[in-house]
Amino acid sequence: MTGKTSKKSAKSAAKPTLLAGGNPQIAKADGDAPVQAYIAAMPGWKSDVGRRLDALIVRTVPGVSKAVKWNSPFYGVEGQGWFLAFHCFAKYVKVTFFHGTSLRPVPPGESKQKDTRYLDIHEDDTLDEELVASWIRQASELPGWAP
Repeated sequence: MTGKTSKKSAKSAAKPTLLAGGNPQIAKADGDAPVQAYIAAMPGWKSDVGRRLDALIVRTVPGVSKAVKWNSPFYGVEGQGWFLAFHCFAKYVKVTFFHGTSLRPVPPGESKQKDTRYLDIHEDDTLDEELVASWIRQASELPGWAP
């Protein structure tokens, strides 16, 4: 075996698998590092959306708790549970507000879960950061979701 092949194999082994819709497969773990690994593995333009969302959440909720669960980044407040998650789909990034029906204005995407609302971000969408920050702030002040 040559050095080239082993380097290539090591690089391939380190790259996360992309599941259906291009969602990165990242092992469940708490903290910023697995969330950053997820964001880095998001394909194409979605990685930029992930970075923007993560930065907006960190700015809006200082000391936010982070984890990757079920191949999605989760954000919460210690002792309160999770208030937000996001997930890659083929044509958009879905932001989940677990108690979204309590937010004003209510995020646009309906859910089968009565309290949950979604925001779908497509490649050419203009993200209204002020509105999204308002939802993040409101959501972080509510009791969160605990699996």
